[in-house]
Amino acid sequence: MGIACALGAGMLWGLVFVVPLLLPEYPPAMLSFGRYFGFGLIALLLAWSDRARLSRLQRQDWRMAFELALVGNILYYLFLASAIQLAGAPLPTMLIGTLPIIIAIVANFGSAALPWRRLLPSLTAIAIGIALVNRHEMTVLGGQRSADDYLRGALLAMAAVAAWTWYPVRNSSWLRQRPQIGSGTWALAQGLTTLPLAAVGMAAAGVWPDDRFDYPLGPQPMRYVGLMLTLGFCASWLGTLLWNRASQLLPTALSGQLIVFETVAAFAYAFIWRGSLPGGSALLGIGLLLAGVLLGVRAFRGA
Repeated sequence: MGIACALGAGMLWGLVFVVPLLLPEYPPAMLSFGRYFGFGLIALLLAWSDRARLSRLQRQDWRMAFELALVGNILYYLFLASAIQLAGAPLPTMLIGTLPIIIAIVANFGSAALPWRRLLPSLTAIAIGIALVNRHEMTVLGGQRSADDYLRGALLAMAAVAAWTWYPVRNSSWLRQRPQIGSGTWALAQGLTTLPLAAVGMAAAGVWPDDRFDYPLGPQPMRYVGLMLTLGFCASWLGTLLWNRASQLLPTALSGQLIVFETVAAFAYAFIWRGSLPGGSALLGIGLLLAGVLLGVRAFRGA
């Protein structure tokens, strides 16, 4: 069940890599704040049905939900959307794809959940898979961006990696300390604390507008609103709910590796959007990514 929840979350989160390509005229700030404003509105609508459990959350729970919302939601997607628009999807996807390795290493340092010799095969397979897939992608799309854009995009993607390394480790740790909090309730709490952050961000974007952007809804208002609500519901609320459940059911070092599903989904959606099939090296790389996950699952089940 935990692996199925992580798979579902990864498939939903993969959508966030395509939307900046579908809305290239929109500043990254409007993509980030728009997505999480939609998430917050959805959480607000759903909160009434879960009001009894939400009322039992303590002050420290709301403080933690606010921190997770700021770092894991607003800042993460602001960095990621900026990186994708500067460098295209492959480079940021490659760097975000290192998250399974980084999170597993960080989590294993913190908990010593598994001997390193048992964790190494899965991490190695994931690393080689990521390298193969992105080598193919960089060959296909090389030369379409300037070196300066690639560099700035890489730096912003690494900032996104830092934000999302912190988020699942901290989120999982908090849920283990507070097992009475349901995954759906915790997803709503993060959505409710995200709403004021996103509202302030969108208001600030109006105070200091980009002259090339028609604030607030831009050149394709219906498409923008539709995609932001889709991301808010699917990637943010439902994805967070599924990930919270996976975090409660799985060791952090294993759930960290399962973020590889997001990378695989992101590449699949990119190929669909591009209307092309992956090459042989990309298929081999995707196979290694999945093999690494299976090796990780086997290692933890044998622990």
